Amino acid sequence: MHLELAEFPVEQIRLANRFAYRRRILEIDESTLVSLILEDRRITEASLAVALPGESVRITGIRDIVEPRCKVAGGGNVFPGILGPVSNVGDGRTHRLSGMTVIAAAAYEGTIRAGTTVQRSALLDMSGPGAAISRFSQHAHLIVSFRIAPGLGELDAHHAIQQAELKVGHRVAEVTKSLNPENVSVYDLNERSPQLPTVMLIQGCITDPQHFHSGVGYYGISLRESLATFVHPNEVFDGAVTVDTTRSGRGYYPTTWDWQNHPLILALYEAHGKTVNFAGVILQRIRFETNHGKEVGAQNAALLAKAMGADGTLITWIGGGNAFVDVMFTVRACEQIGIKTTLVTYENGGKQGTDSAVLFYVPEADAIVSTGSLDRPVELPAMSRTIGPYNEIKVFPFPGAAPVSAQGELPLEARDAIIGGADIWGEQMWRCEEF
Repeated sequence: MHLELAEFPVEQIRLANRFAYRRRILEIDESTLVSLILEDRRITEASLAVALPGESVRITGIRDIVEPRCKVAGGGNVFPGILGPVSNVGDGRTHRLSGMTVIAAAAYEGTIRAGTTVQRSALLDMSGPGAAISRFSQHAHLIVSFRIAPGLGELDAHHAIQQAELKVGHRVAEVTKSLNPENVSVYDLNERSPQLPTVMLIQGCITDPQHFHSGVGYYGISLRESLATFVHPNEVFDGAVTVDTTRSGRGYYPTTWDWQNHPLILALYEAHGKTVNFAGVILQRIRFETNHGKEVGAQNAALLAKAMGADGTLITWIGGGNAFVDVMFTVRACEQIGIKTTLVTYENGGKQGTDSAVLFYVPEADAIVSTGSLDRPVELPAMSRTIGPYNEIKVFPFPGAAPVSAQGELPLEARDAIIGGADIWGEQMWRCEEF
């Protein structure tokens, strides 16, 4: 596969009565996009707003974030299986609007009232200490704020939210179809050096047997029942991997934007042909309910990597809790068959950073890269205004918490209420101090 990603940077977004892109300024035809969203009868209200870095703005009800992209050459279209038929992607040319996102901010209460599968949304501050935590505060955002019809089940709500944000992202990117980009990046794995080691990325993806969606979709279908699956990294850039929009409002869950800009895939591409041969991505289902299942899943992923000729693997994951056991079992399984591993993970560690940083450990995990802590509390100051469907929010992750003003001061016990609050794959830069 040979993919060209053509970049059109955006620094300003303006709501207008036409679509246009010039000198890094994007104009949006507001009425056209609202009409596009309201074509789905599961959505009862919709509006658009813009938020820019440094503004005293808090965005509420965030379900997902996507970078606008569209294909101008090659097979299929972006987000195959969702915006169109299942068709192979990862080849040709794709246009991207960098420096901006489309944020889906939806009011939805869900039909599941308790447990790990309950619906969840997140917030984002564009200035202050909350902005310093999240990778998304440095982007210009087009916020799509809407309400889901009452009583809608999680699966229908997910489809409505996902369709709305992806249709908007695709339509916005189409403004660049006849324009020349500022930069073009080429992604091609065909050239390999026999002198270099072969490396793959094993991406653990949490699943939950009690929920309709695993949290990760491939060509629009949940990975819930799958074993290890090989994916060409170019497919990821073209939107073949997406998220569950009713539960992605957690700091340690990736957004669709994170998949489109996966930092470990980009870093391995950068190293390809120089220090390593990058051989692709393995999506691995994790969080089996039994020890037996965890061992089978780990062995399956390791053997697939071996069959692909991997000398080494980067291993990372999505999720929390006992899914980390699956991750460590995968490290062990790879090492036992001669594949060198490096684990990339966020830490827990408690509010002071003195508790155990990881939930489970195997001796074979002798190379671990930390991407920072999730557990540190943060005090968010009041913002001048809010954007999104919620004027009041619950800041504690347990049932019965009293709602508070979304615009006022917010004391957060941990950072998972902030979208991008955990640096799960090493997107941001952190300083380490010895103590």
